[in-house]
Amino acid sequence: MGINLEKYDRLVTLAGNPNTGKSSLFNALTGLKQHTGNWPGKTVTRAEGGFILKGVRYKLVDLPGTYSLLSTSQEEEIARDFILFARPDCTIVVVDATALERNLNLVFQVLEITDKAVVCVNLMDEARRKGLEVDVRSLSRHLGVPAVPTVARTREGVYDLISAVAGVVQEEIQTAPRHPPLPPQVADAVEELVSLVERLAPGLPNARWVAYRLLEGDHRVRQALLSGELTGQVTPRRAPSRQPSPKIALEGAQ
Repeated sequence: MGINLEKYDRLVTLAGNPNTGKSSLFNALTGLKQHTGNWPGKTVTRAEGGFILKGVRYKLVDLPGTYSLLSTSQEEEIARDFILFARPDCTIVVVDATALERNLNLVFQVLEITDKAVVCVNLMDEARRKGLEVDVRSLSRHLGVPAVPTVARTREGVYDLISAVAGVVQEEIQTAPRHPPLPPQVADAVEELVSLVERLAPGLPNARWVAYRLLEGDHRVRQALLSGELTGQVTPRRAPSRQPSPKIALEGAQ
């Protein structure tokens, strides 16, 4: 059952706050074609599945539900380290359409680490039921990454979501994450730290995020930078592969 997860072309991960419908989306994308276990050395459950789009095989890893990536819990540490070190080809951040403001904290933290992201605005049916209107196009424009409305439970918008993911992975959709402005003194300190990080770890793709964490006194990140762990564990991204096909197949959600 399902695609062979040892043989995949692209790595995609799901991140999101608890109770945003992330598990429902994972099930909609993978159906019963899933593998579960624990993260290495942790008691937290790890779920993996896969789907195929236009002949490209995507491995999907469901990260633990978390409100931030500040590494104050096992779940936060797992989510942060996976996005940072495994360097997924795209990260889907699932948010609750009825509580966008609360969910955007995690979105901005993910966008500090990677620009390969798509925001899934889930629970749109609940938003409609409450009389809420979500301007997804404006949200996408302000964030600088695609935002796609969905109702994962009924698979509404799921094909649009995976099409956006494929566009980001294949670099057909260009992303340019926009971050909230920093006070001038903080911005100067960040720039100084970015320069230092780039000297200590040339080519590190997450230098600005590392600078933020150093500024906030994250001892774990500081040690990883000084020991060479940050550069030693980073997995190079695969080059985009273009495999045109007239057929779109979503395995596991038939």
